[in-house]
Amino acid sequence: MKRTVTVGMILLGVSILVLFLLNLLLGSVSVPASQVFSILFGGESDAIGQNIVLKSRFPQALTALVAGAGLSVAGLQMQTVFRNPLAGPSVLGVSSGASLGVAFVVLLSGRLGGVALSRLGYMGEFAMTVAAIVGALAIMALIVYVARKVRGNVTLLIIGVMIGYVATAIIGVLKFFSAEEDVRAYVVWGLGSFARVSGGQVMTFVVIMAILLPLSFLLVKTLNLLLLGDGYARNLGLNVSRARLWVIICAGVLVAVVTAYCGPISFLGLAVPHLCRGIFRTSDHRVLMPASLLAGASLALLCNLIARLPGFEGALPVNSVTALIGAPVVAVVLFRRRKEDNAE
Repeated sequence: MKRTVTVGMILLGVSILVLFLLNLLLGSVSVPASQVFSILFGGESDAIGQNIVLKSRFPQALTALVAGAGLSVAGLQMQTVFRNPLAGPSVLGVSSGASLGVAFVVLLSGRLGGVALSRLGYMGEFAMTVAAIVGALAIMALIVYVARKVRGNVTLLIIGVMIGYVATAIIGVLKFFSAEEDVRAYVVWGLGSFARVSGGQVMTFVVIMAILLPLSFLLVKTLNLLLLGDGYARNLGLNVSRARLWVIICAGVLVAVVTAYCGPISFLGLAVPHLCRGIFRTSDHRVLMPASLLAGASLALLCNLIARLPGFEGALPVNSVTALIGAPVVAVVLFRRRKEDNAE
């Protein structure tokens, strides 16, 4: 078992390195491989190649790697704490809160300020990021308050879904009264993109996630205990309410940060935990947490690569690619598990 896990982790690590390199080599604009390696190792190259590799492809690949890892870990935590295979990172309405924050800033800017936020360049992008963080954390605070009052996981799950519906309704009203240019800017943000993070924002995003992801591994033991059920967990000395609260906060903050910088990225957090359970045949979070982190990073890099394949002008929406890849993965894993259960 240990040998299988080690081999699996090594293969996932290698896949990340290969896909990261392919993200630098391939794109809508052709850059020779020799020139890419020359740029990476400080050799001579033309300015156009440097701008494409260092200011576009490298930040985009790094963002995809970190965002995929964060969403996958958050998805695993949500599925465990709610004991629901369909629970994903956006299940508590955190993504909807981020979308609502951006909607208020983007859709009202043209109506109230007279200037569309999409015309403000870097300042507009910064305002959207701040609005997404504020909106997501506001919903997080509401969820934390509700979690203290509600004991049942199912009730909390339903409340999260209802919050998402309310946020969607408010966004619909804002769209109706907004200028066409603002609506278009919001729709583009909602498609999700790893290319939105650029310049100094990349390092800020990577540093924040580099702090949050290791902290999430402190909950591995807690997640294993929650997997046994509330009764067993209490008998083993776990404060179930407090543990559930910490897991929700951890997953919510991860989703909030990723959504703020990349927009609402769908399906990665739902598909990757199922994929890892199918590959490693275990429910032990000591294996699933690092596996989800690596597999999420690898799958996000693959989706980003497909979205930017040569032949497409610009890039495809990331959410379209993640859904096309993620849905079959979940379906195959679930059908295989059902087949194995029936065979037993």
